[in-house]
Parts: sequence; structure tokens; C-alpha cells
Amino acid sequence: GITRQELAQLVEVFGGDVSAIDSVVASSASTAAESAAIPAGLARQSAILTHPIFNRYHSETEMLRYITQLQNKDLSLANAMIPLGSCTMKLNATTELIPITWPEFSQIHPFAPREQAQGYAHMIRDLEEDLAAITGMDATTVQPNSGAQGEYAGLRAIRAYQSSQGQSQRNICLVPESAHGTNPASAVMAGLKVVIVKCDPKGNLDLVDLESKAKKHANELSAVMITYPSTFGVFEEGVLEAIEIVHQNGGQVYMDGANMNAQVGLTSPGHMGADVCHLNNHKTLAIPHGGGGPGVGPICVKKHLTPFLPGHPELVNADGTPKSTMGPVSAAPYGSAGVLPVTWSYVKLLGGRGMTQVSKTAILNANYMANRLRDHYSILFTNQKGMCAHEFILDMRPFGKTAGV
Repeated sequence: GITRQELAQLVEVFGGDVSAIDSVVASSASTAAESAAIPAGLARQSAILTHPIFNRYHSETEMLRYITQLQNKDLSLANAMIPLGSCTMKLNATTELIPITWPEFSQIHPFAPREQAQGYAHMIRDLEEDLAAITGMDATTVQPNSGAQGEYAGLRAIRAYQSSQGQSQRNICLVPESAHGTNPASAVMAGLKVVIVKCDPKGNLDLVDLESKAKKHANELSAVMITYPSTFGVFEEGVLEAIEIVHQNGGQVYMDGANMNAQVGLTSPGHMGADVCHLNNHKTLAIPHGGGGPGVGPICVKKHLTPFLPGHPELVNADGTPKSTMGPVSAAPYGSAGVLPVTWSYVKLLGGRGMTQVSKTAILNANYMANRLRDHYSILFTNQKGMCAHEFILDMRPFGKTAGV
């Protein structure tokens, strides 16, 4: 139950009249079902919790065994391979996960007074600087809650920048046919018109088609969305030329960071000339990802796009002025801040050399598997040397004929 003093404190928080508490309590119904605030037609009439499971376990031991039985039905790294995409982290070290259980991180409200969250803010600033260094960019925001939300925030920053340059007519986004499905969806959400760019039979971006469409839409070209390595599991050999083509025709380059597992420490979007990219912390930087979350999709940008990163009423400078005139893309100023200690720990524990080794190992593992399976399956896409990036695609279509599937 709740005491009168506790109720009074709660009323005071919302600026209510404490003197009326006693009369309100006295006139209140003893149960919610009897409350006049709930229309009679909406009040439950049937019994609740009638399933036998709610009346089967009557001791702590029985309940513990039941919960363990449910737990044993879960498929995890403890008993099998995790059936998630190759771009997703398979190992989330306990050392990285422990900090998110600490009350200093897990029990603080996103809108807590800044003087009460200085340590948290320091960690976030530190992480944002590290992510900018990893991607070769100048600034970062961790506000987006997912990769797709990061795509939207990045494209929105591009549009805002172009509008500030008197180029608001730029509304065409070039998207390769090999792109992840969220790319065209995010472009449409950002108010852009999608023009698809072809890929060649080996899965590479068709540079002739890209240049043709970039020149055709030069006056309206806003951006191109490139995933590197591509979703086909190939390092785009013409990526630098593709970036140059778009820049020459007035567009900005958005690099999808879904496959950064094969990039970190070896190259970076900024080094290649991209203007903005997003990271999937739940794919590349250790945050557990399964069953829909939690996700963190930071975006990293070059200097000219920095003023157009997402803002928030809680994000202000020392003099109280807003850090950005852009609206937020998430309800909380730092998005899914509760899991950021995982990524911070991963980056600090591995360091630059460790993360580079992770990328090399991911590429090595994929090519080892591809070579072991090459005699038994058709591998759809490789580079000119027959190598893949950190993933590859097996062609299962022949099974339809050989096995009658």
C-alpha cells in the first residue's frame, strides 16, 4: 500500500492541492473495478488469471523450476549458434554487460537534472568522440534508437544543410538495388524521391548507370545511399569513384554502416569521402541484439553537417541556448542511453588494435567458410579474386530441383 505522506508527496510533485487528499480518498472506490472513473460498460465482468499455470506453483522452489524450464527453451550462445544476420554481434562479453546493471546507469531518468548526470554525460561525450574517430567523421550523436532511425536522421541533416545553401530543390536519392530495405524507406520518410541504381552481375554498383542517373538529376540530386561492404557481401571496388561521381553532381554521400564489422580499423566512411554514416551499435559494437532490441543507431557526420544533427529541449549549451535548431528523432536526448556503457566498454577494452583484429577475423572467418562450402554450393557474389567481405550468399535455389523442396 501507499501511506498518506507518500501520496501527499506525489500530489506535490504535480502541483496539486494536498489539503483535498483526505476527502478524495474517502470518496474513492475500494477497487478500480468499482471506480466511477471507469464506465460500467468497460468494467471487467469475467474472472481473471484462470489458466492453470497461475494456480499450479505454490512454493519458491516450484516457481524457480518452472522459470528455469522456460529459460531452457531459449536458444542462446550457451547452447547453439545464434540465428541472426552475419552483420550482428555474436559475442557480448559479460564484462561489457555488467555496467548496465549498476544503478548509476540503470536508474537515472533521461530528463534528470544535468548536475545529477555529469558522469553519464562524460561517458556519452567520450563515446561520441570515439565513434567519430572510428568512422573518420567530425561529430556524432547517439540519439537515434535504431539504424533505420539513424538513416532518417542522416538524410534529414543532408536536406537541412542543402536547404541552408539555397538548394532545397534537391530531393532525389539514389539507392542501389543491392541496398538494405530500410534505405529507400528512410529516403521516402525524409521526403526524398528514390531512384534505383543497377548492380552488375557480380554484385558491384553499376558505375555507368550511377553516373548516368547522377548527371540526369544533377540539379535535384540530394544524396546517394551506399552500403560498404554491400549487402551482397562484396567490397565495392568502385566505391571511391561512386562517391566522386555523386559529389561532382552536387549530391551528398550517405554510407550505411550496417556492415561496419568489415571496416573498423581498416578503413572508414570519412576516409573514403562519405559525408554522413550511421553505426549499428547492436551490430558492430557489442550491444545484444535479438527479438527486436535494444538498438542504438548513432550517426557520424562531417563538419558541414554538424549543425544539423538532431537537437532536443534537454540538449542546451552552457548559456541555455539550444545546441541544435533541428528537432529530435527520439523522445530521449541520448536515445537508448541505458545500453551505451556496453559499447563504451567494448571500445575501451579492445582499443584500436583490438577492433582492427575483430574486423580482420570477421573477414577471415567468412572467407574460410566460403572456401569450405564452395564445392557444395554456389556462392553468388565475390570480388575479382573470388573473395568475399565478412559475409557471403549461398544459392539454395537448385534445391528446388534436386530435392524437390
